Amino acid sequence: MKLTIGERVAWYRRRRGLSQEVLAGLVGRTADWLGKIENNRIELDRLSVIKALADRLDISLGDLLAEPSLVEWSADSGMETVPALRTALMEYRAITTLGSRSQEASPPDLGELRQETAKLWDAYQASRFAFVTGRLPGLLGRAQAAADELDGQDQDEARGLLGLTYQLAATQLTKLGETDLAWIAADRGLSAVRPVGDPTITGSLFRSVSHALLSTGRYQDAVRLTTDAADYLDEHLTGAGPKLLSVYGTLLLGGSIAAARANDAGTARTFLAAADGAAARLGKDDNHLWTAFGPTNVAIHRVATAGELGNVQVAIDLGPRVNTTALPMERRVRHALEVSRAYSSWNRQDEALSVLLDAEQMAPEQVRHHYLGRQLVLTWVRHQRGKPSSELVGLARRLRVLD
Repeated sequence: MKLTIGERVAWYRRRRGLSQEVLAGLVGRTADWLGKIENNRIELDRLSVIKALADRLDISLGDLLAEPSLVEWSADSGMETVPALRTALMEYRAITTLGSRSQEASPPDLGELRQETAKLWDAYQASRFAFVTGRLPGLLGRAQAAADELDGQDQDEARGLLGLTYQLAATQLTKLGETDLAWIAADRGLSAVRPVGDPTITGSLFRSVSHALLSTGRYQDAVRLTTDAADYLDEHLTGAGPKLLSVYGTLLLGGSIAAARANDAGTARTFLAAADGAAARLGKDDNHLWTAFGPTNVAIHRVATAGELGNVQVAIDLGPRVNTTALPMERRVRHALEVSRAYSSWNRQDEALSVLLDAEQMAPEQVRHHYLGRQLVLTWVRHQRGKPSSELVGLARRLRVLD
């Protein structure tokens, strides 16, 4: 059986030679609270608290979350997954003028690149993570070749497609717990689109930087980035079209999560209000540049920020009432995880388990790779006074938290 976050806290605390009283004091809590965390009598599902413990233990956020990076081989993924993507991101010819990047007689066709980029983004939003991971290395190589070999407007478009491909890589890698690689992808993406000077594409790439910061627990930096990026986009919002409005609104939604994890409720509300205004201007839910932005996504983030801030009552009141059926699968399942967390925090485990089982039916890969689903299931197994139900045991085994 795997370790819960609380059990990992206990393990690292002992390795550091700290008593429960000392570690609890360092994060402004009591030894009794920490003892309950380590013994699984209290769920530790707020990332702001987990990050505070990781900082005091001098370890990374990922050390406590124990995010997996293994993508299972399948017909979708092929036999090359994260290692192949790592190799593509570490390709030195992407950042130098040395060597020949392409052996083809002509650069890749832009129309084919557009179609393939859209295909992988659509697959990501359908929660087909293995498929995306297996095909990203090849797409990165072709997009880089197009950006190198074309010129004029064609080169600008190729750079934009390369930036969007790097953004997808960064987003995908954060899902898999590969935070350092996600940062490299986000940085490469911004570098690719900077010469183009398109605020919509640049704003979209800011989102990937924000995701990378969030995944490493740098919440204050993510808040500052959101503020700076929003200021940059503000200059272009007069008469803005739906793509820029969607990018702007989605950037603010990411910032609201960062602020909530930094325990800054006021800034989270400010970002949500601004995103709500952008959604009102847009007028409906849409998926420009794969943002899934609109009033429903704003509602989803109200629930998520409430969960991050520990406002369980708000999450319980709002979460089940949000109708996500019109949104891409990735957004629907991510919201389901938040609703399951809220039910669990309210000691309504049967309802929490039911929501999670439904989410697994919709997108098994996403539930398997997200830390929240695994930790909820593992904590439920630990909390059982009697024999866990067959449904819970089956889910735990499918999520690889129970042997």
